[in-house]
Amino acid sequence: MIDRNHALPIVRQAKVLNISRGSVYYQPCPTSPEDLALMRRIDELHLEFPFAGSRMLRDFLDREGLKAGRRHVATLMKRMGIEAIYRWPNTSKPTPGHKIYPYLLRGVKVDRPNQVWAMDISAPCGGEVEM
Repeated sequence: MIDRNHALPIVRQAKVLNISRGSVYYQPCPTSPEDLALMRRIDELHLEFPFAGSRMLRDFLDREGLKAGRRHVATLMKRMGIEAIYRWPNTSKPTPGHKIYPYLLRGVKVDRPNQVWAMDISAPCGGEVEM
């Protein structure tokens, strides 16, 4: 987008494109070998303990002699796209507006065959049923 050899100055080109001049001159720094080694170990630990967050991973690394702070571990996890698996809050609350069906077998004693029938109408993978 920015042509450094154009007659129009870089400042004007950035203004025309409506981007900041800082982004024109920014040179990304390569990831250090220490961070790459740390990221590799974090990835291995995450595969072994997918529920571990940045604090727990920091403790695992500390036991192995690798010194890294929680925020640095969290930053590296974010850069790698790793997230701890955990239960989100309020997941069992019903959606407002959805009808709540009564449980019709409450208090019914099932004591003979063919008294109660059940059916599973859920379909695998997106609603398509294989025949």
